[in-house]
Amino acid sequence: MNILIPVLIVAAIGLIAGLGLSAASLIMAVPTDETAEQLMQALPGANCGACGFSGCAGYAAALSKGESKVGLCPVGGKAVAEECAAILGTDAEEVTPKAAIVRCLGTCDNTTVKMDYTGFESCAAAALLYGGMNTCRFGCIGLGDCARECEYHAIELCNEIAIVDRDLCVGCGKCAKVCPKQLIEITDRVEAAQVMCSSHDKGAVTRKNCHVGCIGCMKCEKNCPTSAIKVENFVAHVDRENCLGCGLCIENCPTHAIHEIF
Repeated sequence: MNILIPVLIVAAIGLIAGLGLSAASLIMAVPTDETAEQLMQALPGANCGACGFSGCAGYAAALSKGESKVGLCPVGGKAVAEECAAILGTDAEEVTPKAAIVRCLGTCDNTTVKMDYTGFESCAAAALLYGGMNTCRFGCIGLGDCARECEYHAIELCNEIAIVDRDLCVGCGKCAKVCPKQLIEITDRVEAAQVMCSSHDKGAVTRKNCHVGCIGCMKCEKNCPTSAIKVENFVAHVDRENCLGCGLCIENCPTHAIHEIF
């Protein structure tokens, strides 16, 4: 009898607490957004943030509330845009495929090493030590942080720099976020010129450090018929939306720093 009373008291307390929690869950329950859940099923689940939201859940919630437009997911592309549009009962907007590009040609053939590095095989770690191993402080370190981040195996290291296979790349932008030198750019898949250099050193310094670096000579800018290329802070950059792909900038670049990229 002495044992039974405490057991009954504990059981009663548990029952009351359970009833209280059940009531609280009913009162404080958040309504389920079925549309958002359907959109989440349609989205690829990459959670890359390339759409401008924290992840697929954030994008799905914004779509269901009408706070964003369909077609911002570069990973899903046209197929996902059409599926999301069908769920929302709207027309799918045109989706321009995107892909990453590493704006550096500083291979072991084009630049030199200023020091030996022994440490973590990480670009972020090496960048903390005088900007990395190469003479160009703006160039690719080549230890593969971007390649390890890419779940689509679209990046590999070749001659000590990162190279993107744009056929495999989905444009999620995860590689760009981990590059300590901010060399990786996510561009539309349109045929246009691309300056494959990110050096902001003066021309004489860049030429000394790399055979194919942009020296800011402005020949490309002067020869562009649509003013799609500008030199700022000693390096040229192409506005790919205005580029005609005529190739005049490529022909006039003395260091061959400009390539045609699709």
